[in-house]
Amino acid sequence: MSKKDKKNSDFRYDTGEARIPWAAVGEVIREDDIMALIKFLVAADKGKQKKYTSQLKRVSKEIAKLGEYGQPATKLSLGKNVSKLEAKTCKMLNADHALFLTNATAGFEIAYKFAGLKPGDEVIAPAITFIATIAYPLSIGAKVVLADVDPMTINMDPADVAKKITPKTKAIIPVHIGGRPVDMDPIMELAKKHDLTVIEDAAHAFGAEYKGKMIGTVGDFGAFSFHEVKNINSLGEGGLLVSNSSFGPDLSKSRFLGLDLSHKIKNWLYDVVALEGKDGFFAAGNHSSTEIQALCLMEQMKRLKKIIKKRRDAAKYLHERFRNIDGIIPAAEDTADSKSTHHLFLLQIDPEITGGDIQILKKKLEDKGIINIQHFAPLYKFSIMQQLGYDTDALAKSCPVAEEMFNRRFTHLPLYDFSKKDITYIADTVIDCINEMKSAQ
Repeated sequence: MSKKDKKNSDFRYDTGEARIPWAAVGEVIREDDIMALIKFLVAADKGKQKKYTSQLKRVSKEIAKLGEYGQPATKLSLGKNVSKLEAKTCKMLNADHALFLTNATAGFEIAYKFAGLKPGDEVIAPAITFIATIAYPLSIGAKVVLADVDPMTINMDPADVAKKITPKTKAIIPVHIGGRPVDMDPIMELAKKHDLTVIEDAAHAFGAEYKGKMIGTVGDFGAFSFHEVKNINSLGEGGLLVSNSSFGPDLSKSRFLGLDLSHKIKNWLYDVVALEGKDGFFAAGNHSSTEIQALCLMEQMKRLKKIIKKRRDAAKYLHERFRNIDGIIPAAEDTADSKSTHHLFLLQIDPEITGGDIQILKKKLEDKGIINIQHFAPLYKFSIMQQLGYDTDALAKSCPVAEEMFNRRFTHLPLYDFSKKDITYIADTVIDCINEMKSAQ
């Protein structure tokens, strides 16, 4: 993103040099605010409250001293850190344009608007994903068509997508579940053939690769999440939208209400413009992001490769332990063409061999202290679909693999910087539980 684009797109009060300037920050962040943040981010350990309190007083005094030699931040939203983060993202992903937002859901919304999605249009999404993937289409009365999933990855099945394209289809939104890349080539071929916009839901996949391209840059748009549970986060919430499309130069206007400083109306500071998407103009929303979040995310981005490697090593260990266990179905591993972020570990079983379905295994694992979560329930199971007029029984029948996988075959194990003891316990316990199920037949 060029400096010109940034300057002409994002507006906050910052009048610069003047006898009586209008400050960008109404009330500056003071020492007490900083200390409250520190106490939240670094809480006391049990049994160490006395030492913690003593150290906290020392930190408070030092911060007060630091304030004697420095000045408080004069820009808290959409400033230099946001610009640096976006430039860093473009370089890392080989993307032309990047936009730091409140969350990935905002990124999907903006991408759908540029795609020209309107009431009555159709969007193809995978049956298994988080509701955020389809929140905007549902909110405007577009029709969500659910594609079945690949049983090896739980990702969108391109063959089923091909069957469900109609003249009303406007966009496809593949979701890289757990950080595992969707097979994007056939998706992109279908999009080219039918003139469809491809929006990658890469919420789990910041740093994943597909055939030499970074995930998020294969489609027309890619949106990432930096919610607190992700591999890296921006203080609990945050998202990035990237694009190499012709709409890229207008992305920054789409973040903040279409404000345009390159053109001022008479007697005022700026103009407000509608943005042109694929099929006409649309009004922008407000998804502004903060400087502190951007700074935090940039620091964590420095550790991303190491974080993914640790997760990959943990996944590799689990693969090796499960590979020869009858009844556990090996999940897809990294290849030269497909590299996951290993946000989640996909665990699948064959109920006919194990003598029970995944619901039994899930309960056994939870009883032994291993929390496992199926990411996610099929969308047609939620009340919102029926409440908005969808025939959920018909949707379930149209996605037989998703129905079978969710009810009987898959769950996800957590992956992060486990100790050797913990990762060994996970593997041993899964195998023990599988053996218990077989013995009960």
